[in-house]
Amino acid sequence: MSSNYSVSSTTTLSNGLPIPLIHLGVYESEGPACVSAVVSALTLGYRGIDSAEWYENESLCGDGIRSFLSSHPQHSREEIFYTTKLRDNGGYEHTKQAIRKSLSECGLGYIDMYLLHAPYGGKQVRRECWRAVEEAVKEGLVRTAGVSNFGVGHLRELIAAPDLALRPAVNQIELHPFNTQREIVEFCRAEGIVIEAYSPLVRGLRFEHPVIVELSKKYGCSPAQLLVRWGLQNGFVVLPKSTKQERIKENAEVAGFEISQEDMDRLANCHEKLVTDWDPTDCE
Repeated sequence: MSSNYSVSSTTTLSNGLPIPLIHLGVYESEGPACVSAVVSALTLGYRGIDSAEWYENESLCGDGIRSFLSSHPQHSREEIFYTTKLRDNGGYEHTKQAIRKSLSECGLGYIDMYLLHAPYGGKQVRRECWRAVEEAVKEGLVRTAGVSNFGVGHLRELIAAPDLALRPAVNQIELHPFNTQREIVEFCRAEGIVIEAYSPLVRGLRFEHPVIVELSKKYGCSPAQLLVRWGLQNGFVVLPKSTKQERIKENAEVAGFEISQEDMDRLANCHEKLVTDWDPTDCE
């Protein structure tokens, strides 16, 4: 296992598209602070930005990306992996309109990855929404697609659809040592679905946990770096969130140490199914 993870590290999705292993999350990022965070992250070498219609900052992310590119002409739009998500599962036509609205909001020409943000709405509605996403990929509006907060039942249902044209490339779920989501993780691995970990820093709620404190001292890193590293060594795409440049920088500096397997297991054993925001993975 490599110890050289960085903001330039990537993994490969099922369609062959590379995706950065570390993204900047922008949930609850607003106004100039959001734009500044995106510019700072890209300047520091991040190449993944994770937004959503729900966050109401798609245009701000687009502004930040364009600002970075205009001041760094040696870089191109194609180097940046921009993700956004459907706010409401309103069916086929609603999703088609939402995708075009998100595309207009960001102003980036295309969306690298589009996700269904949650599995609400029932089986038929989820399938209608996914059909619209499939068409957007076929039309070139979106490069690849996936889901977020889908449980094993939702994933089985989607994959089993007889008219399925596109399998989900990722499932983005809350993941950290205090909520390990083992059943979903194992299913996604078996199906070749890349796992994205949101809230990987547990929103700072467990930075003072004895195991986190002990291992941070052992590896000479911050609690945030330890948690990011844990996610990367598990094979997840990790989405740490911050609007502060020093934190954005710190969260990606995880190449100088490697967590032993024994300590990886100790961290996983901290599981308490801690949900820091919402968990629709078992909705109907």
